[in-house]
Amino acid sequence: MGKPLTIQNEDDDKIEALKKQLGLKTKIEVVRSALNLLEAEANRQTRIKRWKKAAKIVGDSGLEILKEFSNPNRFKNIP
Repeated sequence: MGKPLTIQNEDDDKIEALKKQLGLKTKIEVVRSALNLLEAEANRQTRIKRWKKAAKIVGDSGLEILKEFSNPNRFKNIP
């Protein structure tokens, strides 16, 4: 058996409404669905933070390489 959870009346009403709207059988299914969505959002935010950190690390080197390719003189010696 799980652990008891004290829920406010307003929250219980919201859970019941979502249960009917989503066609779920129990309140715990609503709670688990919400937890799954929250977990996915937390994972998404973690990925975004990692991507921003990685982009910041390689961003300067990418600008240096872009400067090399934007030099029009590099095409002068092509036969």
